[in-house]
Amino acid sequence: MWPYQKVLAHRGGGKLAPENTFAALKCGLAHGFRAVEFDVMLARDGVPVVMHDPFLGRAVAGCGHVFDYDAAELAQMDAGSWFGKQFEGEPVPLFADFAAFCKISRIWMNIEIKPAHGFEEQTGKVVAAAARALFAAEIAAGDVAPVPLLSSFSEAALAAARLAAPDVARALLFDAIPRNWAPRARNVGAVAIHANHKHLTAHLARAVKQAGFGLFCYTVNQPLRARELLAWGVDGFCTDRIDLIGPDFAG
Repeated sequence: MWPYQKVLAHRGGGKLAPENTFAALKCGLAHGFRAVEFDVMLARDGVPVVMHDPFLGRAVAGCGHVFDYDAAELAQMDAGSWFGKQFEGEPVPLFADFAAFCKISRIWMNIEIKPAHGFEEQTGKVVAAAARALFAAEIAAGDVAPVPLLSSFSEAALAAARLAAPDVARALLFDAIPRNWAPRARNVGAVAIHANHKHLTAHLARAVKQAGFGLFCYTVNQPLRARELLAWGVDGFCTDRIDLIGPDFAG
């Protein structure tokens, strides 16, 4: 059973705002989204920040890698100008602030643990522990629905997350689902498989669901494809086209 919301705004605001920023979160909210997918990695000082790339220069102005800078330095960098002049000066968010905003605003989170190479276990441990601390009361009360779902392509990160916060659910990410997906998912205690919808088939979707896992897809931007996936039994998906696919699309 999938206890979470079904349609998520990809990286906050899809294609309507600079990814993984507060501006993106507010854009998603303005379009009615109360569920979001975003990425987290560690700065040099071990503080988690909301970023997708392990290097600067695409969505965040600058050069070098994320782990070349402390979190306070990254928070001073421009994460909005690349998208549009009106977003100039939009900062790189600290994960603690971003997650707190989501909780206060009742935005459910799919947190992708996106470790830089060599930081897999540390990133999984830090992000999971932070998520658990933020939702300690809900976890203690057995209220699963608002608690974030942690996902990652890194099995080492998920294994570390499991040790740090066994009661925060995990999902294993794949581009194309491999033949040995089930034992790998069970090995990290995953409750769901997250997959690139472009490589998903009805047969694979049925196999995942019959094995008792949740099934989530990224990044679905066409309503016709979204309906097909839902008909296959896909539980949820994220989208960049929050202007075309609304939060109640799967309702």
